[in-house]
Amino acid sequence: MIKIGIIGLGKMGLSHCAILNAHPAVELVAVCDASAFLLEAFNKYSKQKTYSDYKKMVETENMDAVVIATPTKFHSDMVLYALEKGLHVFCEKPFSLRVEEGMKMTTLANLKNVVNQVGYHNRFIGTFKEMKRLLSENILGEAFHFHGSAYGPVVLKEKGSTWRSTKNEGGGCLFDYASHVLNLIHFIIEKPTNAKGTLLKSIFSNEVEDAVYSTLYLKNGLTGQISVNWSDETHRKMTTSIEIEGKKGKMIADATELKIYLKEDNVTEKLVKGWNMKYITDLTPQVDFNLRGEEYSAQIDYFVECIKTKNLNNINSFETALVTDSIIDIMIKDAAN
Repeated sequence: MIKIGIIGLGKMGLSHCAILNAHPAVELVAVCDASAFLLEAFNKYSKQKTYSDYKKMVETENMDAVVIATPTKFHSDMVLYALEKGLHVFCEKPFSLRVEEGMKMTTLANLKNVVNQVGYHNRFIGTFKEMKRLLSENILGEAFHFHGSAYGPVVLKEKGSTWRSTKNEGGGCLFDYASHVLNLIHFIIEKPTNAKGTLLKSIFSNEVEDAVYSTLYLKNGLTGQISVNWSDETHRKMTTSIEIEGKKGKMIADATELKIYLKEDNVTEKLVKGWNMKYITDLTPQVDFNLRGEEYSAQIDYFVECIKTKNLNNINSFETALVTDSIIDIMIKDAAN
């Protein structure tokens, strides 16, 4: 059994706690949080040991790995401490608020030869994975444009701020929402390397932006736009989509379906001229424990499997998350100019 502890028992921490606790190859040995109320509940209703000091938990418990699901400002210190102790680390997104911190974490993880993963769960959604596969099969021919977007109802009034919309804790819409889109663009198409015309728009928040608009330049020469707004009440929850246009057609993917338009039949992929639809229900492998969506369990399953097989070539590694942080840094500097 792989022994794992969790630091941070907010929304994502509690989700990870449930998934790990149901995992057949995992023993969830301890949890850590600053809330006495949460720890009291765990002491009463669970068998996990509880801690208010993450360093004490790491020092005391004989763990193989740790899941860190705290506000972003705490990631660097906690990740570095766990890595120094030789633990495998799963860290929630966004990875860090400063590129320098991300570089330190990535360098140390590679030096320690431990499994490292960041919680960009969209990489485990079947529609996005299928879009990546079809794009690699060149079904669109030469791509000439892309568009990535995310909309949702996070900050909808002047006094609706949370730690996510505090500059030095969560970083705002760019870090919390746009990072998902940037990471997906890297995963599906290519690494973003530059940004121009970046607009960081404050709608309700005082310290951070609530909307992000920019033109991105990818390593392969392709350009496209990103459009993100977390103050959009027309969406019940976060919706993320990627659209790619090519000489032979177009693909549009979100978390529920993949739409494919082709100018000619593609016999190999059994796709016809015109619109083709692929649904998440047909593209998602079954998981043993489904909470909030198969992708959340799938990413934890993958993390555990990488530990079991000593696979350090993690598709969601610190290194890939650092690419996302780097383009965020470029966008911030571009917006300032």
